[in-house]
Amino acid sequence: MSVAVSTFGTHNAQRVDQFRLVSDTGVTVDLIGYGVAVRDWRVPVAGGDRSVVLGFETLDAYLEHSPHFGALAGRVANRIKNSSFDLNGMTYQLPPNAGPLHLHGGSEGLGRQIWKGQADAANNVVRFTHFSPDGAMGYPGNVNFSATYSLNGNVLRLELYATTDAATPISLVQHQYFNLGAGDDVLDHSIQVNSSAYTELGSDLTPTGAILPSRATAYDLRAARSMRDAAGQPVAYDIGMVLDTGRKLSDPIATVVGPDQALTLKLWSDRPGVQVYNGVWTDIPVPGLNGKMYGKHSGLCLEDQAFADAVHNPHFPNVIYSPERPYSHWCEIEIA
Repeated sequence: MSVAVSTFGTHNAQRVDQFRLVSDTGVTVDLIGYGVAVRDWRVPVAGGDRSVVLGFETLDAYLEHSPHFGALAGRVANRIKNSSFDLNGMTYQLPPNAGPLHLHGGSEGLGRQIWKGQADAANNVVRFTHFSPDGAMGYPGNVNFSATYSLNGNVLRLELYATTDAATPISLVQHQYFNLGAGDDVLDHSIQVNSSAYTELGSDLTPTGAILPSRATAYDLRAARSMRDAAGQPVAYDIGMVLDTGRKLSDPIATVVGPDQALTLKLWSDRPGVQVYNGVWTDIPVPGLNGKMYGKHSGLCLEDQAFADAVHNPHFPNVIYSPERPYSHWCEIEIA
């Protein structure tokens, strides 16, 4: 186990560090301070190792082209309807960055900020911190965020924590784009999610508030399936899955097997939902890792999170945090 630190680049006169975690099973994870992005994640397979996430070789590519590759999205992940919300008698207007919607905390959200990182080589850990001032991207409250990544064998664990001096919505998410195979898309990956329902979307892609059963729909992922329909055509996924209540946190919420069956991903989380997204909108004009081009369906995101647009749906799990209610959230991802 080890942590190597290097300079990945500079942005706004600030140095962006890279931290390389290496485990005793030969897994290597590169993290950068820009957005706390998992830049690369390499896992041993027969004949060498394989990059299992989408990322870039340069900071400029992240600044100009990244759709949150590997980053932490927030303050509030996913979409907020009308780019506004009401809280304690006040209306807060947020900058729209996806048509009329506010997405992933805005154009200068947490995934676009430079976090400070500190390595703990003895425990194979990197802890990132970031202060988000009152009014950042329209949100109330001064918030101190921390994100701690630890690598143990083939398991990468993320622990998120935040404290605020005023009531404010917080809902963070890890935004890895996974590809466990050697091909250009993820459509022939096998995916299974422990969910029996999903949040219905309106025409603007925000939840209507209805939670619908997934049985007999393309969103029924209780049994493993590929991301193709019966005719072999791609199935587009960009949907919030409601995780089964009463589940054991020791059970994975999702399992994905690569097309050549060389690698299997398992995800654990304490969140109530997971956004399943298979790169419907992905179209990157510059090369990514190892010179690979990233087009439609080139990556699969499993974004463990609170439900989208919870600020407008009071029956959804509460995303308002306060001085008396700090934010905490953990997830673990094993790829072996």
